[in-house]
Amino acid sequence: MAEGRKTIVQNRKARHDYFIEDTIEAGIELTGTEVKSLRLGKANLQDSYATIKNGEVFVNGLHISPYDMGNRFNHDPLRVKKLLLHRFEINRLIGLTQRQGLTLIPLSLYFKKGMVKVELAIAKGKKLYDKREDSAKKDAMREIDRRMKNN
Repeated sequence: MAEGRKTIVQNRKARHDYFIEDTIEAGIELTGTEVKSLRLGKANLQDSYATIKNGEVFVNGLHISPYDMGNRFNHDPLRVKKLLLHRFEINRLIGLTQRQGLTLIPLSLYFKKGMVKVELAIAKGKKLYDKREDSAKKDAMREIDRRMKNN
């Protein structure tokens, strides 16, 4: 964990479902009640993904629970949120996602120097046999570790 970085939520399933080719850090455009809710750790990254429209990057499916102390102007939990990236980073992402099978998946949400950041992965989907293979490798490593501890 990097210094000055407080993790809010991680998408653990993403590493199981995708081959992570590269990661990029992006800012995220939020409302005040969304930030307050994130400070309480009320977010869910599961089933979220990023898209590029009109030269801008948006994250879809990121659920930030409504702030309990909010009023009638509280935010919509599933609204589409804009990611803040430099133009050259967006152009690079456009080029990478146009290749077949690559997608943008948020891996984690965290605070860095008081700002909310998103770790965005450039990923390729795994096939079922890839997932089984990874699971078998993990099981073998656990067994080796278990035997090392017992001896």
